[in-house]
Amino acid sequence: METEHPNSPTEPLILVVDDNQENRDVLSRRLQRHGYKVTTAVDGPGALQLLKETPCDLVLLDVMMPGMNGVEVLGKIRETQSPTQLPVIMATAKDQSTDIAQALNLGANDYVTKPLDFVILLARIKTQLTVKKSVEEVVALQTRLSERNLDLEIANARLTATNDRICRDLRAAARMQEAYLPNAYRRFSSLEFSWVFEPCEQLAGDFLNICPLDDDHVAFYVLDVSGHGVAASLLAMAAARALSPMQDPDSLLMHLSEKTGRSEPTPPAQVAERLNQKFAWDKNTEQFLTIFYAVLNAKTREVTYASAGHPGAIMVNPGEAAKILDRGGLPISLGGDYQQYNATLKAGGRLYLYSDGITEAMNPAREMFGQQHLLESLEQLANRPLPTSVSQLVEQVHGWREGGPISDDVSILALECLAK
Repeated sequence: METEHPNSPTEPLILVVDDNQENRDVLSRRLQRHGYKVTTAVDGPGALQLLKETPCDLVLLDVMMPGMNGVEVLGKIRETQSPTQLPVIMATAKDQSTDIAQALNLGANDYVTKPLDFVILLARIKTQLTVKKSVEEVVALQTRLSERNLDLEIANARLTATNDRICRDLRAAARMQEAYLPNAYRRFSSLEFSWVFEPCEQLAGDFLNICPLDDDHVAFYVLDVSGHGVAASLLAMAAARALSPMQDPDSLLMHLSEKTGRSEPTPPAQVAERLNQKFAWDKNTEQFLTIFYAVLNAKTREVTYASAGHPGAIMVNPGEAAKILDRGGLPISLGGDYQQYNATLKAGGRLYLYSDGITEAMNPAREMFGQQHLLESLEQLANRPLPTSVSQLVEQVHGWREGGPISDDVSILALECLAK
């Protein structure tokens, strides 16, 4: 007993092609009762014309028809539509094996023999429609995937272009930052300077400089901004701009003396105070910087210095143990009321300023290089030329890492009072 299926908007459309009206009518009624829509054609040309006008889901095609037979109709159909696009089931007599073979070679999906067993026909129709639907879903998925891949390629091209532009901008910014650095080897009066500056990224949050103030005095410093990348670099460069040479009217390094009426070096504690005022705490950025700032009188070799949360400079005088000048206050943006201290270098004495990228370098065991290790290294290097001592110290720090990542900028600025 056949079970009837209610019609639905998505029911497949089947084209029945048969020159016998009774066959067409019987098949149409039975297929409709099973939930299919049906349209019919009485011959081959009529079927081909109908397929041009109406998209069908499956064709049930009789082989034996007057004029254009079913095999010829199949050949015309396959010129424009593949077996997966439009399934065709051939209906043939049991003794027409040659026609069946020819039809299958031309792209027929299946065949049934007359008289038709409707249960078998129904099963084969369902199978072919299921295959057709599966193929359509795969094609649709491939189309969506191709579209998605195209969208991803376009997005990736945009990201690549944006990344290239950012990299170019970062390289340009890094070159500008490097342009503000002093010469790698420099002399001032009876003083010799040497330094190393190695950012852990393209842009550094560290900075250092040597600033001659007058015939007798030279200022020098190392600063370190919290964090890394562009934001840290911008603050570092802003601080460097404020600490620019005395020819700049906004410089903090010189002031007009009320006693003498002449321009004189600003005391380091006042420089730190003015930096703290200029770079007040901003809750939006939450940035701060540390600095060790010093002024050296080249004639007397007296060093006047102030520290704002920065590692203490190390003084290495001939015949004496290395000494840490560590009496720092709070970082710039977090502190105030900075103190000023003095130290005296002997002839041949050295002073090393550095950032915490030196002392906080980690080895694979998560042990820091540390100040004690730094003191011992500088004592061992005291007899080497100043540039050699700086470069070899940096080599020791990198060796301590044993190939591990550089997680912070490495900066060191050294000076030596040359013996007269």
